[in-house]
Amino acid sequence: MKSTILLFVSLFCGLTLAQVNTTETERNRTPRPCFPDMCDVLEQIGALQQKLSSVEARLENSETRLADSETQIQELKNKAITKVMFSAATGGGDSTIGPFDTDTTLIFTRVITNIGDAYSPSTGIFYAPVAGDYYFTIFYHAGGEKEAKLFLCKNDDLVVKTSDHITQSDGADNGGNAVFLRLQQRDQVYVRMAKNSHVWGSDFHTTFSGFLVSQL
Repeated sequence: MKSTILLFVSLFCGLTLAQVNTTETERNRTPRPCFPDMCDVLEQIGALQQKLSSVEARLENSETRLADSETQIQELKNKAITKVMFSAATGGGDSTIGPFDTDTTLIFTRVITNIGDAYSPSTGIFYAPVAGDYYFTIFYHAGGEKEAKLFLCKNDDLVVKTSDHITQSDGADNGGNAVFLRLQQRDQVYVRMAKNSHVWGSDFHTTFSGFLVSQL
């Protein structure tokens, strides 16, 4: 009887131990995504990558804004350093210029001021170096025995003029005019003397002047 009981107990214990061993083995064989420490490291790396991407985006945005600011600053510098101003007289050694049979571009050969070198004393033409608003003046001195008539032109267009008719009672005439003009780069401004008219040529009497008021 005792032998039977001992055998039964032994079999029950053996089965219980077998089940425990089987369960432990299955638990050990179940695949896990990573070890606990490695999971923490991977999570930290992922967070760092997100932070790095955010920093790179902010840096790229800052670089773009910096480039835009540098461009604006350079444009302001270019506008600030653009200075245009000139005054010139006909020259001619105190003698009459004209009259001629056709309208003639008047060349002011004596350069008084030419900041920016936009006025050409060889052609009498002002070439706008930059787009902007300009101011021009013309003055003349002439004798009364012949007509005096000057045109200020932009490219091929008449803008303003000044003139005086022949008079027997007036021995000398003086006149002038002025205008603001909006010019594009390389526009031309010059003075033409009408046919059959004249002006007095000297270093001081008949002049053509202009300057840049504001750049566009």
